[in-house]
Amino acid sequence: MSVTVRQLAEWVHGEVVGSEDLLITAARPLKDAQSGHLSFVDHEKHLYHAQQSPASALIAPRNFKDTGKTMIYVADALGAFADIYARLHGIEQQDEERIHARACIDDTATIGARANIGANVVIGARTTIGQRCRISPGVVIGRGCILGDDVTIYPNAVLYDGTIVGNRVILHAGAVIGADGFGYRTLSGKHVKVPQLGNVVLQDDVEIGANTTIDRGTFGSTVICEGTKIDNLVMIGHNCRIGRHNLFVSQVGIAGSCKTGDYVVIAGQAGIADHCTIGDFTQVGGKAGVHKDIAARQKMLGNPATTDKEYLRSVMCIAKLPELRREVKRIQDHLGLE
Repeated sequence: MSVTVRQLAEWVHGEVVGSEDLLITAARPLKDAQSGHLSFVDHEKHLYHAQQSPASALIAPRNFKDTGKTMIYVADALGAFADIYARLHGIEQQDEERIHARACIDDTATIGARANIGANVVIGARTTIGQRCRISPGVVIGRGCILGDDVTIYPNAVLYDGTIVGNRVILHAGAVIGADGFGYRTLSGKHVKVPQLGNVVLQDDVEIGANTTIDRGTFGSTVICEGTKIDNLVMIGHNCRIGRHNLFVSQVGIAGSCKTGDYVVIAGQAGIADHCTIGDFTQVGGKAGVHKDIAARQKMLGNPATTDKEYLRSVMCIAKLPELRREVKRIQDHLGLE
């Protein structure tokens, strides 16, 4: 497929500087681009590589420096490049209405217009699916669930009964939303299950990674607020309330009844103990262990987690321990102490 630079610019509402009639056959990152390809640059630190690249044309932010190539200037270079890449290489999302013959949909369920539902999907009683939802093969959606518009669910994800999903939510393969919280009482020497009667609410523009699990509330809701993005293999316990626009990296574990503010970032393999509150804009480093509440705008490292300054001081002290041990031994020898 060959497309002129002019046509590409029209797709993304960009401004062309250079040869509008130049033909482009593919879109590639800078390191892979060849003659006849379109690439992108989104920061001036990559200017040298952009100038040296054999790519015939580049997408760049407005006011980007001259590279000597034909340019398409846009507000968001990465986003525009992704749009063009998808169209050039035939990776556009399906949006036609199609319900596979092997989908099992309860008669009381409501399916919105232009939904695309794959083979072996199960949709329970009284569940509502919004418009333009894309539900991949093998997905199970329980009873009484509500899905907003433009929801995408990848293969073999499971939504337990009563799950509520907002608009434009993405659930990746194998995600489990609404399993029972891990709650037990000890009665007469036995662990007795505490009934888990709540649900999970995923607000608008949430994305949940592959094989991530979010447990239902005991009596209320476990809530993931709008815009939060959760990576693969994350576990969130029951009764949590995760704030807006959080970022959780893979293998994070959050115990029950925790609360995070807005724009919280938790790096890979960090663990949060139950009933902890983490303030707005706080960052928790990889493998950190949080055992108590954290105020807003903190940077926490280590286990138990401390502020980054305290952690670095501790690391410096640990590095000096061998020298300190030798000094103590020298003093002991001088004093004749064992």
